[in-house]
Amino acid sequence: MPYIATANRKTPALLIYLLDCSGSMNEPDIKLADGSSATRMSVALKAIEDIIIRMIQLSTRGTAISPRYRIGVFAYTSQVIDILGGIKSIDEVAQLGIPDLEAQNLTNTEAAFLKAEQVLQAEIPRLDPGSPAPLICHMTDGEITMGGDPSPVAERIMQMAVPDGRVLIENIFVGPSAHLLRHPTIEAKDWSGLTSSDELVDEYARRLFNMSSPLPDGYRTVMHEMGYRGLQAGARMMFAGNDQALLKMAFAMSSATPTR
Repeated sequence: MPYIATANRKTPALLIYLLDCSGSMNEPDIKLADGSSATRMSVALKAIEDIIIRMIQLSTRGTAISPRYRIGVFAYTSQVIDILGGIKSIDEVAQLGIPDLEAQNLTNTEAAFLKAEQVLQAEIPRLDPGSPAPLICHMTDGEITMGGDPSPVAERIMQMAVPDGRVLIENIFVGPSAHLLRHPTIEAKDWSGLTSSDELVDEYARRLFNMSSPLPDGYRTVMHEMGYRGLQAGARMMFAGNDQALLKMAFAMSSATPTR
């Protein structure tokens, strides 16, 4: 059965984050737990920070941080920016931290996926055969404004494989739920996930659904252990909505590689 390899010092998980930093990410329409709102960018960055803290906690034994995860973070607008300066181990990320990102105007999603493909072509041959399948976590809030269709690149990426399975792609579409989903989302802890593109209203969101990998059982088990027990078999690694709890859940999935 694929996707059963565990993340540890010898076989660290490779995670690549692609973050849309277009100007619309400054829209203050993400609902917070207290009923107030915050910008899409600020909530997304907080969710990423929380998940990196979780990965550090999972990697810490005593006072030492084991290199259980290897991470790349790439922001994109009209060009792709390497935030960390290459792929870094989680102990290096703990020292560097995640800097603030500045939203700009244009969105070249194809360039971001081409960069991820380039990184994977370099990294996969170096992986231990027992390593977990790499994962790309892509966050965006709307249509591309330059460049081509990222779908063919994403399809090539999802054909890349290691012994544990093919490369996984997770997509997070940030925006007003009423504009994306046919049915309102329920509490994140109870959400069953998306199993069909027909559940989505937005045409670009449907494209992202088709660019998203099926959720592996091992990931679903870890998500259940984290309290997200509604996720069902057959769901895609795709999230859509404007709720802080749902965004937190989406980024939590990126760190759900089995660790034992």
